[in-house]
Amino acid sequence: MPYMTRETCKADLARTVSVLPNLRYVDLPERLFSDDPSFSTLRQELQHRCPELCSMKYHTGAESSLTLLVHSRLWQNLEILELIGLEIEPDTLLYVLASLPTLQAVKLGEISSLDDSIFGQNNSLPPFPPLTALHLERAPKISASGLISYLSRPETREILIRLSLSTTGVLPQELHMVLSCAPHLAHLVINGIVSRSFPLKPVPPLASRALCTLHYEIFSCSHSPNPPSDSYYTYIANSLLSGALPCLRELYVFSPSLPELLLMLPNAPFAASNKWSRFSTTSSIYSTSSQVVPFSGAPSLRGLLPPLAIYTKRPETMETEWSLTTLELPSECNGRRGSASATRPMSLSSIDRSGSPNSGSGRSKESVLAGNGFGGYLAVPNEDGGGRGRPGSLHGRRASQGSEWMG
Repeated sequence: MPYMTRETCKADLARTVSVLPNLRYVDLPERLFSDDPSFSTLRQELQHRCPELCSMKYHTGAESSLTLLVHSRLWQNLEILELIGLEIEPDTLLYVLASLPTLQAVKLGEISSLDDSIFGQNNSLPPFPPLTALHLERAPKISASGLISYLSRPETREILIRLSLSTTGVLPQELHMVLSCAPHLAHLVINGIVSRSFPLKPVPPLASRALCTLHYEIFSCSHSPNPPSDSYYTYIANSLLSGALPCLRELYVFSPSLPELLLMLPNAPFAASNKWSRFSTTSSIYSTSSQVVPFSGAPSLRGLLPPLAIYTKRPETMETEWSLTTLELPSECNGRRGSASATRPMSLSSIDRSGSPNSGSGRSKESVLAGNGFGGYLAVPNEDGGGRGRPGSLHGRRASQGSEWMG
């Protein structure tokens, strides 16, 4: 729905939803989620005429509306729930979540009272429900031990597929413990700012047979030649070289030199028997003395694994472009050697609503989008002479696919 239509046509929206009793997903004005009085009519129509809604948000100021979910048994088919900036107690939060029997995905952010206690066992309170997707944002009191406690329950660890940790108390060096407790986790996001280098003590690599997409977006505010974040990407390189992430297909990092680091190491599988190709770049944030040594006992990388797409960007350009490099592991059986192919930085228009670029296939460069003067786009032909169609746009998905953070 166009922004101005959504935000200004309140009466028209209210009349429309009043005759849609089977409505499940709808694009609603932002101020509705904060209990803005000017949207009270629209909210009442939704509550009384649309019992089948599957997605709803509650933002700062909507605490009283949120408690209606408990007392009035409203919207019992909710599957996606977003709670941002609310002043609520953990006990209230647990009762709200327990009142929604079909809940599948929850986003919690900027809730000052949110801590590990919501994941604990308490006979007088309902437990935090099993979910397929959990997004925690600006929750510094949520630690790895709290998540491990939540994932210790069989009914939760068996169904969790997506986990996002944005500025939480879960440290990157503790991520391997969380990952080991979620055997079916396919999409993992962790981002934050670090001020200290990765611990010197041995830390097991990230290991998972299910993980397909990893956003490891760690950066530091230091402007030194070797900022603390460098050591965290050395750890990621160790995890990749250990062979403990066999299903990983996409990796997002704030380290433009990670692909080069993987290829330049003498101990890397890409460099076996000196049969490897180097990805060249004009600069590197890693010192020339950086070394990554696979963990002892790492499994042998036999057979040609599917290519790994590494999306990189610099922290100072977080709102602009991703650059794509595709790495292909070598085969020990047929003598094929590893390789890397790099593309030019990607246009923001080729990033879908989940934040993941539509990378395309093969080694062709990403298309550059240019207006055609009629509201559409033209694709600049690639080196093979063929044009690429317009990738997915920021508004390409229908509202029925849920919230953006669901991916």
